Amino acid sequence: MSKLRVQSFALSIDGYGAGPGQDLEHPLGVGGPELMEWFFPTRLWRRMQGQDGGETGVDNDLAEQGFAGIGAWILGRNMFGPVRGPWPDESWQGWWGDEPPYHTPVFVLTHHPRPSLRMAGGTEFHFVTEGIEAALRQARAAAGGLDVRLGGGVATVREYLRAGLIDELHLALRPVLLGTGEHLLGGLDLPALGYACTRQVIGERACHVFLHKRA
Repeated sequence: MSKLRVQSFALSIDGYGAGPGQDLEHPLGVGGPELMEWFFPTRLWRRMQGQDGGETGVDNDLAEQGFAGIGAWILGRNMFGPVRGPWPDESWQGWWGDEPPYHTPVFVLTHHPRPSLRMAGGTEFHFVTEGIEAALRQARAAAGGLDVRLGGGVATVREYLRAGLIDELHLALRPVLLGTGEHLLGGLDLPALGYACTRQVIGERACHVFLHKRA
């Protein structure tokens, strides 16, 4: 069976995966972009923006590995857009322009139905109202034997962790303090849920920590 993977999930050293006040102007919350300062200089990020250059090295290599072997994605609604409640219309098509970076089917968790949305480059968004397990079943079916990547946000990762459904979790720990925002691991007993830290790698701008679910 394909694995459910969280890859390159940026986290402050005080445990926050997003800053406070997420909105259209602050997709990662106030202070949240500091969490991604390990990723923005990489060659992968620059290539995703249609730019040349960028740094190679540990951070880039691990970011690249996070896209390998992925056949589908799952996102929380906030990772698709800042719209809350019922969809007012279908004008919002995500944060990324006409060609999102996923290039696979993407299953967006929401309480409000919306027709599927096909974008350039092979990305097709499907909106799932039946909960996290239904989204995972649909994503695995669409992945064709490849793994499913859980893109976040924080609340969505916490739901899947609490349910013990994540197989691998790659955290990119940044040497910054946010002080407030969305805490990833607070109140979760990961050992009791079957998780163990199996690897750590020091990168150029982040410490990469890997957790796995015990069989």
